Amino acid sequence: MRFQLAKHMTRLSEVVKTLGAVAVVGLGIGFVSTSTVQAATSDYHLDASKVMGPDACAECHKSSAEAWKPTHHSRTFKELPRNKDAKEIAEKMGIKRLKSDSQCLNCHFTSQEKEGKTKPIAGITCESCHGEGKDWIKLHSDFGGKDVTAETETAEHKKERWAKSTAAGMIRPANLYDVAANCYSCHTVPDEKLVNVGGHPAGSKFELVSWSQGEVRHNVWYTKSNDEAGAERKRMMYVVGRLLDLEYSLRGVAKATKKADYAVKMAKRAKTARKRVEAISDKIDAPELGEAVAAAKAAKLKLNNEAKLTEAADKVQAMARKVAANYDGSTFGALDEFIPAAEKYKGKVFQ
Repeated sequence: MRFQLAKHMTRLSEVVKTLGAVAVVGLGIGFVSTSTVQAATSDYHLDASKVMGPDACAECHKSSAEAWKPTHHSRTFKELPRNKDAKEIAEKMGIKRLKSDSQCLNCHFTSQEKEGKTKPIAGITCESCHGEGKDWIKLHSDFGGKDVTAETETAEHKKERWAKSTAAGMIRPANLYDVAANCYSCHTVPDEKLVNVGGHPAGSKFELVSWSQGEVRHNVWYTKSNDEAGAERKRMMYVVGRLLDLEYSLRGVAKATKKADYAVKMAKRAKTARKRVEAISDKIDAPELGEAVAAAKAAKLKLNNEAKLTEAADKVQAMARKVAANYDGSTFGALDEFIPAAEKYKGKVFQ
């Protein structure tokens, strides 16, 4: 998930922490009225008409919900509107109410549509990562009959259940690219005006392993002790995360229109991300990484180059998906020296 200019490092760290450790993705450029937000639910990170809310997930995933409650992801619902930095950004952007008519809704809140009206109901929730649940929540918890449990479900039914749930929009942890892309879509800020005018940080110093294994870790469905991911899984998260950082930073540069704070930071971020992927490519045998680096090098990090930068980002995305699908981390042992140790994990782990 990153580079920042030295003079902004301290402020970025403070703002990211107080804003719930996520960056904002705008719903558009400039002020968004309440009526516009309610009408354009398709512009949200989630389809508000299909959001079930964290309580629906907590019916079965009680321990996961308890792990979520003390996190920045949960607390942003109450804390963001009172935050001094958030208020300053809102004032500069002409935003009057963070929870009803602002760009903040997309990443800092989960919104739900009821009786034709869309409003935020919580902070960053289960569905922010795993997809809105209306179409799959019952599918994924149907083990094959009234008296059948997860322990007695047949292997054939389980395979079919997961296939149907995924087809209906569920993003399972096994789908590493898609679940991690949800992180990067908010930990980068594809909204030039929000940064240049509002003064919002141009993303956070996000790295997938250290941020996923800290306070947001909720590996309590299969391991009651909330174990951290294994070595092979962490290697995969590290590689796919670095590729996503490159992809999203390229997309940021592609959208930049002015040589100002946003464009400069996104260009530096893209350059740093490319070097990191190149360093990984030198360590392991995965030709997809070399293709991603080549694509990034072929597109110049400059203004008015959207088509080529977007093409490069699409190529990086394709390679990231291939890596996520075709490797399991077992041959990536050479990367262990790069992977953050436990003391680098962000926040207190739920126990």
